[in-house]
Amino acid sequence: MRLFVAGGQGLVGGRLVERLRAAGHEAAAGSRRTGVDALTGAGLGAALAGVDVVVDVLDTPDMTTEAATAFFRGTTTRLLAAEQSTGVRHHVLLSVVGADRALANGYHAGKVAQEDAVRDGDVPFSIVRATRFHEVVPLLADLLTVEGVVHAPRTRVQPVALDDVVDLLARVAVGPPTGDTTDLAGPEVFDLDDLLRTALTASGDPRPVRTVGGQAFGAESADALLPLGDHLTGARPFPGRPAG
Repeated sequence: MRLFVAGGQGLVGGRLVERLRAAGHEAAAGSRRTGVDALTGAGLGAALAGVDVVVDVLDTPDMTTEAATAFFRGTTTRLLAAEQSTGVRHHVLLSVVGADRALANGYHAGKVAQEDAVRDGDVPFSIVRATRFHEVVPLLADLLTVEGVVHAPRTRVQPVALDDVVDLLARVAVGPPTGDTTDLAGPEVFDLDDLLRTALTASGDPRPVRTVGGQAFGAESADALLPLGDHLTGARPFPGRPAG
């Protein structure tokens, strides 16, 4: 099977390309460095010729609603147009669990707009939603740090290992389109402030964590970033903690 991974040289995409190739598939890593720009559409037509499946794991550091929505909707629209013209049969999107319940966060608003664009498109699709990765938890601490102190509310989170996300994306990509969403979360639920204390202590980071009121990352409630109803559970516990 021939697959194209948009964002194939990033954190998720790089591992996914390796996983697909190890399974015997022909997987191309798409990025500006490989001459493919999903934001402008440059190189997309040639890159997708003969491709069966596109997996979109593109990301942006822009956190405002306007910028994130423009990026995610714009890249998705161009990808889908190129896929339709070249005969791609399956579009797989990586999204975020709870994004639709945390719209005060611009990044989440952008991901919801991206999901809508995929559903409204003409290419058969599958959407995989994942909770935050184990590997980005230290970055969450950075986002919440003010004058050397991490200000973290007790928002509940269920982080998942990046390798579990990549495993699921690989399985979905080589299977038939689901026309639906699949949620994936880790095996244990944490309060964010406690999770950050665990992560910082384990890494030798001396920053204190102060518990504050409210919710993190635009969440509407303490449980907004947890999966609702049926979901898949990753096999790997958070480092240093057993699965609960």
